[in-house]
Amino acid sequence: MAGQQSRSSNTLVVPQATAALQQMKFEAAQELGIAIPQDGYYGNVSTRDAGSLGGYITRKLVQIAEQQLSGGSSYR
Repeated sequence: MAGQQSRSSNTLVVPQATAALQQMKFEAAQELGIAIPQDGYYGNVSTRDAGSLGGYITRKLVQIAEQQLSGGSSYR
């Protein structure tokens, strides 16, 4: 891996969605009882908690997309 440039796979397709995604992350963490680090460093979050949080957000995003495709407008 030496010599390769580091690329983040977390680049947003729609950068304007950053605030909404952050809000969704905080809401999901609160619902799941996972403490979000105040300093933004997730190295101390367990793999299980990070996976639960990611899975929850993914399910929510799929639900939102399905509602939009079916003509619904509600996100909750």
